[in-house]
Order: sequence, then structure tokens, then C-alpha cells
Amino acid sequence: MTAMEQCIGECRQCAQLFRLGRDVEAGLSMVDVFEGAQQLLLSAPADVQLLWAQVLTQMLECQERQDWLGLADSMEYELVDLLESVPA
Repeated sequence: MTAMEQCIGECRQCAQLFRLGRDVEAGLSMVDVFEGAQQLLLSAPADVQLLWAQVLTQMLECQERQDWLGLADSMEYELVDLLESVPA
């Protein structure tokens, strides 16, 4: 399993924790997911890095509002799509 596949799997697992109402556990996992995504996106093209900043901002705003379902959706769909768009 590549680092990208592992990060995508962790995104989906973390999103599932938020959907199950396990926000404390998910919040701890989210930090690791974001760090992993950041490392994978460091060498991505500038437009992808800009999208990463926008998605990250959106997810952090969801966290501040305690909008766990919105955060889960952003992680599982927008962040995963962004990671999958990065050339190998």
C-alpha cells in the first residue's frame, strides 16, 4: 500500500468516526490525517496546493462550528478527490 492509499484510507476512517458521533477520537485522528496529507501535497503543483489550503480552511471552519457531518463529507469526498488528483 502506498502512502497515498494509506492516507486516503485514513481520511475515510476518520470521516466514519465523525459520522458515528465519535468526535473526540475522530479529532485526534484528523490531526494525523492532515499531517499526512500535507506531506503528500508538498510536492504537488501550485494549483493543487491552493485547493488544499481551501479545503483545509473549509474543514477547520466545520470543526469550529462542530459541524461533524460537514467535516466528514469534506474529508471523505473533497480531500480524497484532491489526493487522488495528485500525479504519482
